[in-house]
Amino acid sequence: MRPFEEFTKVQSSGGILLLLCAGAALLWANSPWGESYFALWQTPVTVGFADFVLSKPLLLWINDGLMSVFFFVVGLEIKREVLVGELASPKRAALPIVAAVGGMVVPAAIYAAFNAGTTGASGWGIPMATDIAFALGVLALLGTRAPAVLKIFVAALAIADDLGAVLVIAFFYSSQISWNSLGIGAVFLLALIGANRAGVRHPLVYAILGIGGVWLAFLLSGIHPTIAGVLNALTIPARARLDTGEFLARCRGMLDRFMQAGHSGREDFMTEDHHAALGALAAAAHDVQTPMERLEHVLHPWVTFAIMPVFALANAGVVLRGDLLTTVTHSVALGVIFGLVAGKLIGITLFSWLAVRSGFAALPTGVTGRHIVGVGCLGGIGFTMSLFIAGLAFGETPFLPTAKVGILIGSLIAGTAGWWILRQSEG
Repeated sequence: MRPFEEFTKVQSSGGILLLLCAGAALLWANSPWGESYFALWQTPVTVGFADFVLSKPLLLWINDGLMSVFFFVVGLEIKREVLVGELASPKRAALPIVAAVGGMVVPAAIYAAFNAGTTGASGWGIPMATDIAFALGVLALLGTRAPAVLKIFVAALAIADDLGAVLVIAFFYSSQISWNSLGIGAVFLLALIGANRAGVRHPLVYAILGIGGVWLAFLLSGIHPTIAGVLNALTIPARARLDTGEFLARCRGMLDRFMQAGHSGREDFMTEDHHAALGALAAAAHDVQTPMERLEHVLHPWVTFAIMPVFALANAGVVLRGDLLTTVTHSVALGVIFGLVAGKLIGITLFSWLAVRSGFAALPTGVTGRHIVGVGCLGGIGFTMSLFIAGLAFGETPFLPTAKVGILIGSLIAGTAGWWILRQSEG
């Protein structure tokens, strides 16, 4: 449980930081200095050399560039869960996957019902997402009232939800496709797969091929470049050079060598044999970890404490002056709010109940029906992914700030309801 406890601790702390950044964005956008907020994110940033130059506003570099790193880590999490986590076996994966499907289908249907035949209909994907950082942050506030197995279930559900969101972005929120650029990206992706099969493990190789090849080609192809982040993650090697048995045997040998190395004459200095044994131990510790695990371990704090907060700061700012009631009662905002609050609750709870009742899945030990209802509410905390999809769906149209208001209100209601329901559970 220790790796998962560390994961949830980071996510929970990240959820608090996300909340602070979202609040700061709202205050800044509605302050007397609000114009500087929007002007900052439109600042042009140019990257390139010679005749190849990319010039985009800072906001697009955050949403297309930094968020590709976020999606890269999402891809690593998906791969890990499928190989060794809660999604590794059909029996364990059944309930979170079914719950995630319900939590995507029903919110999208509710949004579509509010916006059928209108120009805001393209935002149907906004209420489908779950923000794992905020959801686990709420569970952390509940202490023992949220058992560890429930946190594992929520994490698995959110990761399955992320996979669904990635597919939705790839198939429904990508612009006109340039097949030449996409073909070039496919060649680089095949090169990454070939590097994996050939046993290449150095991260620099995957960085050069992944960023300089796949990401850039997808950026120019019309398919959103964050999809390249997920595809790049799936090519990262997931096998260790040493299995645990060989690792233990090697460590015992190196520890024996360290003990037999003698003395240097001073207690605070080691002999060359000591250093050789320590070097061999470090190499063994490196080889028993997979490149996938090392990258996830290194990047996860950066994504949680830097990339996601910067994204929230750049995207959560919306001007609340004017007729707020008109904004909240707009079909786009209502579709998002009801999709996140009611759609997630109904979808996750109903699909989970059907899966358990039919015998297709079983509730984890210690998880009750009340827990599932609470998780259904927490699933309505869309925030990061919802804001991201809203930007893809509406661009710079007037619907975007309306959708953002709906996301903020819906996520707040859903998070509060989930906290209250789970708080009634026995510790």
